[in-house]
Amino acid sequence: MAEDAKAVMSAMQESGKRLRVYIGESDSWHGRPLFQAIVEMARREGLAGATVVRGIEGFGAHSRIHTARVLRLSEGLPIVVDIVDSAERIERILPILDDMVSEGLVTISDVTVVMYRHRDGDTPRGD
Repeated sequence: MAEDAKAVMSAMQESGKRLRVYIGESDSWHGRPLFQAIVEMARREGLAGATVVRGIEGFGAHSRIHTARVLRLSEGLPIVVDIVDSAERIERILPILDDMVSEGLVTISDVTVVMYRHRDGDTPRGD
């Protein structure tokens, strides 16, 4: 990697927190899917972003296997809501999540965030 690229990349790194909420697909909050309510809350609270990942198999506190295998019903599959932001913003939403999540698991870990953005004159890829 060229020295210029290293300097640009290190300037874009910062510390952050990763919050993961492990819930079931059938969990709800105020009549709608819990994962959707968490994403909407994160957006309303001004967090950088949220991603929902649907698992194909897993088990939780009750040790029941939930799977998407063809021969079994794909009911209540595992869902992970992933949010990365500053420690302050993550801490701020914890009381809200406490109210929303009645059964699940929340983890918080330290992360290094590297932001990639196109520079003026560059053409963005994708989108």
